[in-house]
Parts: sequence; C-alpha cells; structure tokens
Amino acid sequence: MEETTTTKTEILDRRGLFKTGAAAVLGGTLLRSARAAEDDPAPGIAPPVGAPRSARDEQLIQLIKNGVTMEEIAALKNPIAATPQEAVRLLKAGNARFFSGQARRPEVSAQERRAQILGQTPFAVVLGCSDSRVPIEVVLDQGLGDIFVIRVAGNIVESSTLGSIEYAVEHLKSKVVVVMGHEGCGAVKAAMLSAGQRSAEPKNVQYLLDRIVPAVSNLPEIRDTKARMREAVIANVRRQVFHLKQNPVIQQAVKQNRITVIGAFYEITSGIVDFMETDEELRIDRSAVISSGRAR
Repeated sequence: MEETTTTKTEILDRRGLFKTGAAAVLGGTLLRSARAAEDDPAPGIAPPVGAPRSARDEQLIQLIKNGVTMEEIAALKNPIAATPQEAVRLLKAGNARFFSGQARRPEVSAQERRAQILGQTPFAVVLGCSDSRVPIEVVLDQGLGDIFVIRVAGNIVESSTLGSIEYAVEHLKSKVVVVMGHEGCGAVKAAMLSAGQRSAEPKNVQYLLDRIVPAVSNLPEIRDTKARMREAVIANVRRQVFHLKQNPVIQQAVKQNRITVIGAFYEITSGIVDFMETDEELRIDRSAVISSGRAR
C-alpha cells in the first residue's frame, strides 16, 4: 500500500480554504437570514418593512466583497435578538412553530457548523430540567448557537447553575434568562413527598430536593392531581426566578436593560410553553421565601 504524505504547505492551504470558505458561507447565511426575516417573519413578529441596512450590515457586506475571513465575521456576529423584548418574542414564535407542527428545525451546513468554533452569541439563556422529554432547543425550535442551555433536575438555582448563567449574561451577549419547568416533573413530585420518604434518597438527590421543597410546602388545596402538580411546578419556577433575581450580576444586567428574567411552563401533552413575564405572574408567597432561606 502506498503511503500518502501531507506537507505543511498543503495543511496551511486547506486551513486557509476552510477559513475563507466558511466565512463566505457564514456571511452569506447572515445576510440570507436578514432577508428571510423580512420575507417570512416568525409568527407574532412584524417584518421590518423598508428598514435601512445597519452600519454592521454594510460593514459585513464590504468585508465579504474584500475576501472576508471567518475571524472577521465572528467578530461582527451579534445575537439575532437585539433587545430583551425581541428575544422573548423569538422564543414564543419558535414554540408556536413547534406545537403547531411547523417547526423549522434550523440546520446549518458543515462549513457553518465549523465556523461556530470561533465563538458563540446565544440570544437566550434557558435554565431547564434534565427530563429527557423536554429537549429545550427542539421545544423552542432554535438552532445551533441560538440558546445557552443549562439543564438540571428541577431547574434549580444554585452555585453551579448560577455560575453558568452569570457567564452567559456577562460574556455571551444574551438578552433573556428563562427558568422553564414542565408538566409531570419528577423532581418536583419527589419534593412533595414527606421528609421521611425524601430521607431515603441518596445524599445528592436530597440536596436537590431541598432546593425545591420550600416552593411546594404551602400549596393551595387542589383536589385534581394534574392541576396540583402544575401549580407545584409553577411555584418552583417562581421561586427559582426569585432567587435568580437576587444575584448581583443579574440585578445589574436587568437594571441596565441588557436582559430580562422570566419564567415558563412547558406542557408536554400539548407542546405549548406558557411564559410568565410580569411581576404578578412571577409573584411568590412571602412565607415561601422565609422557608427557602431556612432550607438553604
């Protein structure tokens, strides 16, 4: 069998081809995406009729004409949502496509996928549950690089999840942070068991459940099991949002209008995500806050 050798020059040539080729594809995709938004806007989002090109768009076009590199494209790339409000609309539109059976399942070419190694600019951060029935990118119909996902059973806010969220807010230009619970959450259901039953669980599982217990300890009397579970999951979402909003990094970003922090509930049976955005929708029982402080 003949041995094939690859010279250093050939390797460099291939890398150069990859850089310029991927940049051209990526740049073209960015421009096509902008045009597609005008021609086929997502549900609930008005197209920017007659909107002039931004300075960034003009710079991007000029770079492509001059033989742009992948690094130059990556430096210009911003999240597809420019404001917290737009980010929320994009998430709602994506879920609307999903539950109505019109999901786009955003895909990218091999070149575009490789180009992502240069950096990421997700427009949203989602703290969701580890449940295998809740694939967040699918439920919200988003593609590679669109959302920064943190998954842990019970979608709890604690040191490791907070660190991930802080990183996304401070370094990745994300515009919205979502805490998303879901129908039939096993972690929430387990947190509703008696203290004796919970003590039979492994130590780390107990730690996780202890972060949920205060939210579900004072639920209103609800006879219907399904309705009671929904109330419990939503109560936990509200509690986690509350604790998230006590974080100094998050508080500063909200104050500067760089992000908004909201809650959400995913109904597995329908595919619909209900978003909780207002103070009233996210209000929690003050006794739950006191209990939560003791639990911690």
